Amino acid sequence: MNATNTGVKGSQLPTEGSTQIDSAEHEGYAGAHSPVRIAENNNTNANESRKGLLEEIVSRDNMNQAFKRVKANKCSHGIDGMTVDELLQYLKENGKTIRQAILDGKHRPNPVRRVEIPKENGKRRNLGIPTVVDRVIQQAIAQVLTPLYEEQFSVNSYGFRPKRSAHDAIRKSQRNIQEGYKYVVDMDLEKYFDTVNQSKLVEVLSRTIKDGRVISLIHKYLKAGVVMKHHFEETEVGVPQGGNLSPILSNIMLNELDKELEKRGHRFVRYADDLLIFCKSKRSAERALENIIPFIEKKLFLRINREKTVVDEARRVKFLGFSFYQHKEETRIRIHPKSIVKMKTRVKELTSRSNGIGNAERAEKLRRYIMGWVNYFKIADMKKLLQSTDEWMRRRICMVYWKQWKRVKTRFEQLKTLGVHKQKAWEYANTRKSYWRTSNSPILATSLGNNTLKGLGFLYFSDYYRQVTA
Repeated sequence: MNATNTGVKGSQLPTEGSTQIDSAEHEGYAGAHSPVRIAENNNTNANESRKGLLEEIVSRDNMNQAFKRVKANKCSHGIDGMTVDELLQYLKENGKTIRQAILDGKHRPNPVRRVEIPKENGKRRNLGIPTVVDRVIQQAIAQVLTPLYEEQFSVNSYGFRPKRSAHDAIRKSQRNIQEGYKYVVDMDLEKYFDTVNQSKLVEVLSRTIKDGRVISLIHKYLKAGVVMKHHFEETEVGVPQGGNLSPILSNIMLNELDKELEKRGHRFVRYADDLLIFCKSKRSAERALENIIPFIEKKLFLRINREKTVVDEARRVKFLGFSFYQHKEETRIRIHPKSIVKMKTRVKELTSRSNGIGNAERAEKLRRYIMGWVNYFKIADMKKLLQSTDEWMRRRICMVYWKQWKRVKTRFEQLKTLGVHKQKAWEYANTRKSYWRTSNSPILATSLGNNTLKGLGFLYFSDYYRQVTA
């Protein structure tokens, strides 16, 4: 297989305003984004159209559905600066031209905008943000590919698939442990999205997709490049994480690993690039890891992070933020300690005395965070955790109000307004105790009690947990 390189690495981009109708509009990229030829073999001739898959991708109904999905997700802008709110009018004016350019093989994706987000370990994860037009096209491709590949995907794969979720992956893991598979290989693929071998991915795609124009279009997106601070870089390897195509391409590639694990008779659960292989003994887990490494590295050309890949008891590992424990010979689900620390860190940020946000906004941000967090972790045993967290959070909120009142006169008036007797209000208004110590005082516990704070718009973890699990 031969692939043509795409321009000069490190070329400078003078503008970020180009659109995606035809190749002439890309002359402003100073030669950095020259035409791409697909890596060709007998199955992926770019001029070949055996099944009309490309026509299905650009059909009106499919494109309209893709637009609605992109619009609903309210994604960030790409290098051209176009927002989702501007997208509808743009597509009304240029949609037919874009569609024809795709059918003629002349559509040229813009490079993605590189964004770095911090990870828990202090490192940074690279995201590639496509233009909103490219998002629609990627989404249209994904919508057509999904039913084709769903028939092939493993029952042990749960990430980015319809009617499957992280909860399903955790419950399947729970059943495996309950049935005696108490040791796991906790596999970590090093920088998976950044290291996918594009030629191998094209080969795998070509086994199912016989319309070479679709392979060519996908390959153009893989090689579109990235822009960071007006600086263009080629993408010879990897799948840009952040695009609408990335999830299904990830599953297509890793389905090769799934099929190999199934052929070897392993029990496993995979969610995107998070993988657990379940075994009945530590020795068998060690053998499973030792035997699967050559396939991953020599057949799929992926890298295993040997520092993070471990063999351990299932109850010790963190998987999708959860962990497991035994209670009366029953395997149960709990929240991993690291996830609890992360949650409390976020609540602490939102209840900081000096983060500059008003109390109404603070209550709303806390509400949104609590609802999202509880909905994700609600399958775990956490009643006691939520009770203690609520008490700690209440103290922090009280501390914020106490600091805001600041002056003795203000505290005195506020306490009286909240129903505290005049003498006690004056006594507490003049206290010299610290904010944190005062926040747990009997006076604030009653005047700024749970019901009062709820009336001010604050939501408690326990209350919402009871609501969603009732």
